[in-house]
Amino acid sequence: MNRLAQESSTYLKQHADNPVDWYPWGEEALTRARTENKPILLSVGYSACHWCHVMAHESFEDEETAALMNEYFINIKVDREERTDIDEIYMNAVQLMTGHGGWPMTVFMTPDSKPFFGGTYFPKEDRHGLPGFKKVLANVYAAWQRNNEEVLESAKEMASHLKLLERLRDEGAAAKDTDLDYEIIDIAMESLLRQFDSTFGGFGGAPKFPHTLSLELAQRIMAHQETGTDNGSSAGKSAPFDQARKDKCKELVETTLNRMAYGGIHDQIGGGFARYSVDRQWLVPHFEKMLYDNALLTSVYVNGYLLTGRTYWLIVAEGILKFVSRELTTEDGAFYSALDADSEGVEGKYYVFTPDQVTSILGEDDGVFFNRVMGVTNTGNFEHGTSIFHLGQSPEDVAKRFKLSIDAYWAKIDQLSAKLLTEREKRVHPGRDEKVLTSWNSLMITAFVDVYKATTKVEYLDAAKRAANFILDKLFVDGRLLRVWGKNKDGKGQVKLPGYLDDYAYFIAALISLAEVDADSKWLSTARQLADTMTKYFCDDREGGFFFTASDHEELIVRPRSHLDGSVPSGTSVALAVLFKLAALTGEDAYREKGLSVLKLYAEHLSRMPNQFAGILNALDFYLAESREIAFVLPADVSGEEEEKAKEMLFCLHREYQPNRVILVLKEGDEALSKLSPLARERTARDGKPTIYICKNFSCEKPLTDPNDLKAAMTTAGRA
Repeated sequence: MNRLAQESSTYLKQHADNPVDWYPWGEEALTRARTENKPILLSVGYSACHWCHVMAHESFEDEETAALMNEYFINIKVDREERTDIDEIYMNAVQLMTGHGGWPMTVFMTPDSKPFFGGTYFPKEDRHGLPGFKKVLANVYAAWQRNNEEVLESAKEMASHLKLLERLRDEGAAAKDTDLDYEIIDIAMESLLRQFDSTFGGFGGAPKFPHTLSLELAQRIMAHQETGTDNGSSAGKSAPFDQARKDKCKELVETTLNRMAYGGIHDQIGGGFARYSVDRQWLVPHFEKMLYDNALLTSVYVNGYLLTGRTYWLIVAEGILKFVSRELTTEDGAFYSALDADSEGVEGKYYVFTPDQVTSILGEDDGVFFNRVMGVTNTGNFEHGTSIFHLGQSPEDVAKRFKLSIDAYWAKIDQLSAKLLTEREKRVHPGRDEKVLTSWNSLMITAFVDVYKATTKVEYLDAAKRAANFILDKLFVDGRLLRVWGKNKDGKGQVKLPGYLDDYAYFIAALISLAEVDADSKWLSTARQLADTMTKYFCDDREGGFFFTASDHEELIVRPRSHLDGSVPSGTSVALAVLFKLAALTGEDAYREKGLSVLKLYAEHLSRMPNQFAGILNALDFYLAESREIAFVLPADVSGEEEEKAKEMLFCLHREYQPNRVILVLKEGDEALSKLSPLARERTARDGKPTIYICKNFSCEKPLTDPNDLKAAMTTAGRA
């Protein structure tokens, strides 16, 4: 066993018995490289990465290859999900060198960590135009020995290029004076719609990813009401979302959410979604299941349900939460990170079936029915004659085809799926990455809250609160967030690594979501405390914006930023969103001014690069909207009939998708919240009943205690 056996990362422990003399990233390895003047071989991946496993089996488990690595290099293995800062820096380097990136990532560096050569997957022997890894090792080391000065100069130039990449503008150049208005969003959406696949949904061709943040932008445009007014723009600009634009956004959202849900990327019997589809039509997934994808998709599906009333999307969202509760939840209520694509060394083996396997489990009649519904055939749609479950048409159309009511269809499908899932559970499971990340857990907390808002099922709120309390108990130390919780080699939990910008921003967002449904004052007080810490340690006081790492983080060759939205929202876009929400909740202009300064920094880029800045565009939409604050005051002791009325009124508050408002739930007389928010000050539960105050710039309308009056007021407020 090598040094990685001492690590808590599932990915690093997967390499603990390699013959490679691996080091985790740290001063021990870096010091040895400098002392011995040896180049560093940095290998970066993650536990659910299929090609990472392939390269490990081919090369890192091979004695001959390992001997070359150990002789020529100091070998460092990094889990990209733990050390995202390192991954960001060196992925930029690989993309500059090769024009593309991916994992596993292989980077050769000088002893002072400057990259000079790199790539992604290298096969063991020459194949498909790629050089064999042993040849790469020999050639790189030969260049280091024979052309050392040129290599060092090349590495120095690369380090300079990496620093330039993190610049927001040329040195000495002033930011362009771009108006912040709805036209930016409209132009950006027009660009995204040009990339829309109107047949199968999503954007572009294969491989196809969900792009949840772009879907959220379309949903926000759909949510803008048709009033003929300026939509309450605080900037005094008219919202240019005409009906044609809204109709195209609706088509984008409906086609994409339906097609993803019908496809094999969606686990039809177990719930949850795979990382991406290898084809255009969402049929064949790359089978790994990531916590962050499923969190973001939960929110997009439930918001789609609130926008359109399509019940199927709520079923999909709840199915994701059932999957997460069953397979990715720790005994303490936090959430693990991922499931592998592979089981028994074969990608997708856990998930696929043949027709005979289905009928042997369900019986002949039910088996034939299920095979027809889910597209399971003798020829198969995957490898070796197996099939991935998928729907060829909507559940409603399938029900009609079999002369079933939709309720009868779901009852039958749920019953048969449960039997198949029970048998599937007996198979060898894909590996599970059992680290807990503050950032990804925060996304899932928000997802559970979102579904609670739509359903008022208390188990979803309980799950969100348990996970939030796990972070507060385990990963919030001395006023600072840590990034990772995991089990060491003795099976004991341990925390490590200072939090990044996304850990802070995502968790603040989760806390604000909890404050919208639960009266505990700690949600808002902690959110405010962390926001102050975030602005103190992550702001760039020179150029503006945010860094990904804190000012007291270990020094790397570059201090990276987090501003491009990808499979997860950037730390910057979520930081913007929470600053604007906290300004609306607390009345503190400093939060709004900080957010505004960052928006102005990026304004000139938003329309040109909407797929990379969709999260910031969503924050811009919140900024432009008229401030609308809602206080929900509960009696100090609420129970019985009043408790049921409170649930009804809470559901009424959240029954429509209105993303550009804030809600604060509080109990009458809560002094802690009164100090935190003007919304909570002098707010009473009228006649001992749950009471709603709808406010604009903290000036509130007549308090409401009757659910029917609230419904009428919410309809009016939605149009304001």
